[in-house]
Amino acid sequence: MDYEAINVLRERHPAWRLLRRDHAPLVLAFLGRYFVDENNGATSASALTTALEDELFTLNATEPDTPRFPKPAGDYLEDWAAAGAGWLRRFYPLGSDEIHYDATPAFEKAYSWVLGLQIRPFVGTESRLQTIVELLRQMVHGTETDPEARLAELRRRRDEIDREIAQVEAGQIDVLDATALRDRYQQFASTARELLSDFREVEENFRSLDRAAREHIAAWEGGKGDLLAALVGSRSDIDGSDQGRSFQAFYDLLLSEARQDELSELLRRIGSLDEVEADRRLRTIHHDWAEAAERTQQTVRQISEQLRRFLDDQVWLENRRVLDLVRAVEANALAVRNSPPSVGLEVDEPGVAIALPFERPLYDARPATHVQSLLDPDAEQEVDTSALLAQSFIDQGRLADQIRATIPRRGSALLSDIVEMHPIEQGAAEIVGYLALTDDDIDVALDEDDETVLDYTEGDNLRRARLPKVTVTRQ
Repeated sequence: MDYEAINVLRERHPAWRLLRRDHAPLVLAFLGRYFVDENNGATSASALTTALEDELFTLNATEPDTPRFPKPAGDYLEDWAAAGAGWLRRFYPLGSDEIHYDATPAFEKAYSWVLGLQIRPFVGTESRLQTIVELLRQMVHGTETDPEARLAELRRRRDEIDREIAQVEAGQIDVLDATALRDRYQQFASTARELLSDFREVEENFRSLDRAAREHIAAWEGGKGDLLAALVGSRSDIDGSDQGRSFQAFYDLLLSEARQDELSELLRRIGSLDEVEADRRLRTIHHDWAEAAERTQQTVRQISEQLRRFLDDQVWLENRRVLDLVRAVEANALAVRNSPPSVGLEVDEPGVAIALPFERPLYDARPATHVQSLLDPDAEQEVDTSALLAQSFIDQGRLADQIRATIPRRGSALLSDIVEMHPIEQGAAEIVGYLALTDDDIDVALDEDDETVLDYTEGDNLRRARLPKVTVTRQ
């Protein structure tokens, strides 16, 4: 990098600006512990303000007369999320009306650089060299297309495994010493923490692609089909890019149940070794990876949903524009209805009438239908209209009172017993009235497996009704 490029970074990059601020230790200490060390995602303003208030109270307690940080915690958060800072991202998530904060990749770069300034009592190099050699082997042999060369490499690895098996069978077991263990554990811890930081940067890259798509939509002047083709193509480019394919491959491996079990077992066994000082948080680092990856996936889903709503808004605006054009045409038509323009051609008829011979129907001689709606006086006869006046009203309130007078609370009885005490006076309609009771404290149940016989008098005739067994219960 030349002088100008470095000078631009010094003036504009948020990470460099953070290192030049007077309150940089507070920003790095608080946000680094909360978002990086504890792996917290987007947090509501109230929760983050409470955590910062506790931090400021502890720091100001050393000098109560002249506090080092006199401003409220909320003001500090707003300053850190301002456009001139860029260490916190301030936004409203979907489904929430409260402001949320999240650390930016620029802050993580500054925090990682400060962590690298610490003096390390032990600097491992062997594990890094072996990692480099193994990566070179994977790249060289992974791109080899010659079958003989691939087979030679596979046979070489098989011979090494066979020699190691023979040594173990002979009782020779080579184990790593304490130095080699610390070397590899240090390399593992550094890579595991860097991986968590990479997720937030990947998430920020997805947001940048979303902003570019929105700018593309806002400035688009062509057809909707071409716009959708461009957006789908850009989404395919995201999924097909090196970053997209690498992230998807990592996510698939992490969601594998077998890989999860293997990672849990390996981390448990590493944590039980006496040769290394195991970090407590690294014992569940794979769960932190899963949470960070899920947050990135959730960001992609939210971006897709917001993009769909943005397109829906564009469609609504286009439909409204079409409606405005239609109304303008209608208004112009009404304006010229009474005074049409003089230009044009006047004709006697708007069109030529065409009548084809085969369109005419054939003659259909139909007899005339005579309708007589009056009755013949000789056909009249006396009609019994007494049935119209013989209607009876069933008072269900009376039936309910009879049940309450017969059955105590939380008791039950058969309908035949109730009828025996209160004989039926209005025939079959009264029986139906019992069955149709809907009072809250009365429940009528029918048992199809049994039968009830009710005798009642209708006029001068004795009637008998057969119906399923009816049980009446009071609540």
